[in-house]
Amino acid sequence: MRRYPEDAMATMTAAEKKATAKAEYNAFLAACPSQQLLGRVSGKWVTLVLSALGSGPDCDGDPRPMRYSELARVLAGVSPKMLTQTLRSLERDGLVARTAIATVPVSVTYELTALGLSLHETVRQLKRWSEAHRDDVAAHQARFDADE
Repeated sequence: MRRYPEDAMATMTAAEKKATAKAEYNAFLAACPSQQLLGRVSGKWVTLVLSALGSGPDCDGDPRPMRYSELARVLAGVSPKMLTQTLRSLERDGLVARTAIATVPVSVTYELTALGLSLHETVRQLKRWSEAHRDDVAAHQARFDADE
């Protein structure tokens, strides 16, 4: 009996269907789930936390666990509420692991997971690019605004 593609789709297991759908992700399509993820990982504080986590203010070190207070010092301007929300969302997404150590008071560290490490260098490069080209962008904005 000859099978046609629509017949093959009907006999696929759930895992096979999921694998097929995953291979077809396209963030340019509005209904694509990867578009939602792209929005989540491109937020200002998410990008800065992933960039800074374990690397300190210069972001040139190797990733290592960091305490909440150390992250708060590195990320000048982040409110405690925003840092907490960002760390929780990163933990939920599997990018950051939270470890509580039974001391008095309890010591909590955050570190990148394997999934977080796979994104770490990309966001560090984005941070470096924005630092290197901020003056260029500001000059273009000034010229554009003057022409308006």
